[in-house]
Amino acid sequence: MRVVWQLLAVVVVSMVAGQSVAAVQDNPWATLGVGLVASVLAVYVYAWVVGRTERRAVTEVARKGAAGAVGRGVLIGTLMFVSVVANIAFLGHYEVEGWGSYTGAVGLAGFMAGASVTEELLFRGVLFRTVEERFGTWGALVPTSVLFGAWHLANPDASLWGAAVIALSAGPMLGAAYVASRNLWMPIGVHFGWNFAASGLFSTEVSGNDTQQGLLDASTSGPTLISGGEFGPEASLYTLAAGLLLTAGFLLLARRRGHLTPRRSKRADAAVLSR
Repeated sequence: MRVVWQLLAVVVVSMVAGQSVAAVQDNPWATLGVGLVASVLAVYVYAWVVGRTERRAVTEVARKGAAGAVGRGVLIGTLMFVSVVANIAFLGHYEVEGWGSYTGAVGLAGFMAGASVTEELLFRGVLFRTVEERFGTWGALVPTSVLFGAWHLANPDASLWGAAVIALSAGPMLGAAYVASRNLWMPIGVHFGWNFAASGLFSTEVSGNDTQQGLLDASTSGPTLISGGEFGPEASLYTLAAGLLLTAGFLLLARRRGHLTPRRSKRADAAVLSR
């Protein structure tokens, strides 16, 4: 039941955050403020419900070191997108016409903050962590990554190919980022860095969502395998390659730090059930 309560709490706060941001989306500064407040509230709700249902210190969202972890994650996510869009531009399928809207970028920062935080609390904080307890790190990466990809099929211009790329790249990468750091701040930072760079800086679609114009007035074109098509660069083969490389890097770091969790034995399961 603890998983049910945790899922319920995070989903409810996610829905409230989404409705609140949508209500002020025409005002970029209000969107930024509401998005940031919703992000903080979501973390507090997660910490409260996990602490109550698991009766432990919720170290994965501890304040100590949070700013540094988020900052490093944002840098990684941003550089990842820059490398992808640079390759797309090299082939002539991303073109910048001029400057876009800085206020649009401000609003997108708030929107993407709320989306990144709530999705990471749900997928890595509740689902991945729970599955990992029973089936180990490797057993948790696959199902949660598939669910993360499927989650994006509900977006306006979603495609099976785009969802598959997310399941093969973003899902494992964000899960591995959590395992390497053993906190949720790192995957939150990576997730936000990618989303904000895609929308707020380079003005591309994000997971099939045609967002407001960001800092640059730009457009993508060409084959879906290169540019990502209507789904956005997340469906590009360059994203798949970058995500797999980062996944491998995070997992190697996790192994060096001794953070990989083995599958729980049947004896351990029996001991838990007997309590």
